[in-house]
Amino acid sequence: MKEFGIKDSDLLTCAKNYSICCKNVLTLSERRYSQETVLRKIIKIRLISFGNKSGRSIVLEKTAGRKRFETRQIAIVGMLSAISIVLGASGVGFIPLPMAKATIMHIPVIIGAILEGPLVGMAAGLIFGVFSIIQNLTNPSLLSFAFLNPLVSVLPRVLIGITTHYSHKIPFIKSKVIKIGVSAVVGTLTNTVGVLGMIYLLYAAEYAQANGIDVSKAAAAIFGVAATNAPAEMIVSVALSIPIVLAVRKILKK
Repeated sequence: MKEFGIKDSDLLTCAKNYSICCKNVLTLSERRYSQETVLRKIIKIRLISFGNKSGRSIVLEKTAGRKRFETRQIAIVGMLSAISIVLGASGVGFIPLPMAKATIMHIPVIIGAILEGPLVGMAAGLIFGVFSIIQNLTNPSLLSFAFLNPLVSVLPRVLIGITTHYSHKIPFIKSKVIKIGVSAVVGTLTNTVGVLGMIYLLYAAEYAQANGIDVSKAAAAIFGVAATNAPAEMIVSVALSIPIVLAVRKILKK
């Protein structure tokens, strides 16, 4: 390439740089989507700040706001999970009754759904259901055979997060205290009706056999359990949910 005035060393350097550039492009294409998303956000911030100095602060404030929101959610899920673990591991979250176990473990689920929405409530409900299975494995009762089925012990508890959240969004109820109370009642009924309803649908015959009654009387017997458990659970749920939610909202200024 001497006839064009180009040195061989310069040509080798150019080829080397081109190879490195191609390698970097291929490496970037193999990265995960999350990394590319971060890169695009960085470029976006720099482009906006280059054209408009105020744009950078706006983008950074929005990003910081999302980060705080996610951090708060994680903290609340962790707090509720810790409460559920303590209640489940110690047995304090379950109230032994002759025919079943009443529970106050649904209260963290209700609080999470009211404060942070259905996803947080569903996560807390999942933990509640898992510990219900563990409790019935380690300390079995007359109905443990039913609670080992996730459709009985987990699914209704996950649904608590959904019903509680949307009952709290009822537009014609203006009082915050009443909204929390209604949500606590709805969440409690979701737990009680959901669990006992699934027991009736899936294990009516086994339930009747375990209690020494005719299958035709299984529905009445299960309704009797609901009538025994639900009032106490609703009262405790409302009494605890209202002050806790109001206190946490005051701390979070939400």
